[in-house]
Amino acid sequence: MSGILAGLTELLQPMAMIALFSGVLLGLIVGSLPGLNDSITMAVLIPVTFGMDPSVAFCLLTGIYCASATGGSIPSILVKVPGTASAMVTAYDGYPMSKKGKSGEALSISMSSSAFGGISSSLVLLFLSPFLAKQALKFGPPEYFMLGVLGMSTVVGMAGKNKLRNIIGLFIGLLISVIGLSPQTGLSRFTFGRMELFDGISLVPMLIGLFGITSVLELIETIKEKTEVSIDDIKVEYTKVRTSIPKKEMIKRLFPTWVQSSLIGNVIGIIPGAGMVMAIFLAYDQAQRMNPNLEFGTGVPEGIAAPEAANNAVVASSMVPLLSLGVPGNSTSALFLGALTIQGLRTGPGLFKETPEIAYLIILAFLVANIIMLPMALLYCNIFATAVLKLKKEILSGIILILCVTGAYAVSNSKFNIVIIIIFGILGYLFNKYKIPQSPLILAAILGKMMENNWIQSMVYANGSILVFVQRPLSLTLLIVSIIFLILPILKRRKDKSAI
Repeated sequence: MSGILAGLTELLQPMAMIALFSGVLLGLIVGSLPGLNDSITMAVLIPVTFGMDPSVAFCLLTGIYCASATGGSIPSILVKVPGTASAMVTAYDGYPMSKKGKSGEALSISMSSSAFGGISSSLVLLFLSPFLAKQALKFGPPEYFMLGVLGMSTVVGMAGKNKLRNIIGLFIGLLISVIGLSPQTGLSRFTFGRMELFDGISLVPMLIGLFGITSVLELIETIKEKTEVSIDDIKVEYTKVRTSIPKKEMIKRLFPTWVQSSLIGNVIGIIPGAGMVMAIFLAYDQAQRMNPNLEFGTGVPEGIAAPEAANNAVVASSMVPLLSLGVPGNSTSALFLGALTIQGLRTGPGLFKETPEIAYLIILAFLVANIIMLPMALLYCNIFATAVLKLKKEILSGIILILCVTGAYAVSNSKFNIVIIIIFGILGYLFNKYKIPQSPLILAAILGKMMENNWIQSMVYANGSILVFVQRPLSLTLLIVSIIFLILPILKRRKDKSAI
C-alpha cells in the first residue's frame, strides 16, 4: 500500500500530469497517422527523456503507448488504412459501417472498446506485477535462465505458420546478443576492432534503427503511391464526424464482447513475444463464434469492439513481465526497458524494492491514462480526426529522420550510434520486406545476454551439472511450461489433419 501511495504522490505532480495528458494526445495523433506508431515515436523520444525527471519521462511514454493503439483505428475506420498494425482488423467492420454514414458511431464504439480493454489491462498490471515481483525474489541463476528459455519458446510455439521466420528472427537476435566482451573469458566477440562494441550493441540506438529508420525507408517507398481514397474525398465525407459515449443499449450489447476480448488481450499481453496482432485476430475470431447470427465484415459493432478491446488490453498487460521479471512482453514494452536504463533503473524485483515510487508511478500512470483517454479520444475525433490525415508523408519522413539521428547521437554523444541506427534500419526494412517479425529479434537480443550470464553462474553453482535445471522446483516448472508451449501447436496441427 505504501508503494501505491508513493507512486500516486509522484503521479499527481503537476508536470507529471501534464506529461501524461500530452502523451495521450501525442499517442492519438501518432496512431491516426498511417506510417507512424507508438514504437517509432517512443524510440525517437527516449533519448530526449534523459534530461527529464523520471516521473515526467515515464508519464509521457505511458500516455503515448496507451493512446496510439486507440488512434490507429481512426484512419482504419474512415479510409480503410490502419494507422497501426493493431488496427488492421478494425477495418473489416469499421470501414463498411463508415461507408453507411455511421462514421461517428463506429469511432465511438472503437474508442469505448479501447478504453474498456485498456482499463482492464491496467488493473491486471496493478495487481499482478507486485505479486510476480515478490515471486521473482525466489529466482536464482537457473530460474532466470529458464525464464529466458520460456520467452524463446513462446515466440516459436505461438508463431503459427510463421514459425521459421520467428526462428530466423530469434537466431539473428542471439547473434546480436553475443557481440562484445565474453562474460566468461573477457575475449572480444564480433567487435571488428571497434571499442564502441566492447559493451555490445546499445539497446536504444538499435530500437531507433529498427523502428525509426525502417519507417522512414518505408515512407519514402510509399510517397508516390496513391491511396485508395483521396484527401478531398475525406474532407467532403468526414468533416461532420461526431462521436460520443455509446448508448446504454449498445453498451449492454457489446459488454460480453468487451469482457471476452479483454481477457484474450490480457493473457496474450502477459506472454512474452505474442503481441497485439495475435490478440486482435483471436478476439475477432471468438466474437464471430459467439455471434453466429451476425454477418461480420459488413459493419457489425462487435467486429469493431472485439479487436479494439483486445489490442488495448495487451498494452498494460505487456508491462507485467517487464516490470516484475525484466522480460519485455513485446517490442514496444522493450522500449520502456531502454527508458529505464537511460534513467539508471533496472526492471525486475529490484525496481519494486529499490524504487517503489517509480514502479507504482508507471503502473498507476497506465490506469489514469486509459481513464482520461476516452473523453480525450472522443474530443480528438470530433476536432482533429480528419485534419491530421492531410499531413504529407514527405514532412513526416523528414521529421522522423531528424529525430532519429539526433536521438541516437544524444544517447552517449557518439557518432557510432548513427552507424548503428542505419544498419538496424536497413535490417528492419529487410525484415518487413520478407515478413520476418521484429519482436523475436528484439526479445532474443535482450534475453540472450541474460541467459548467457545466468548459464555461466548456474554451471559454477552446480559444478558444471545441467541437472540443476530440473532439481530446482521453479526451474523445472518453467522448463515444463516451455515444453508445453512448443508441443501444443504440434498436437493441434496433428488434430486438425486427422479431422480433415
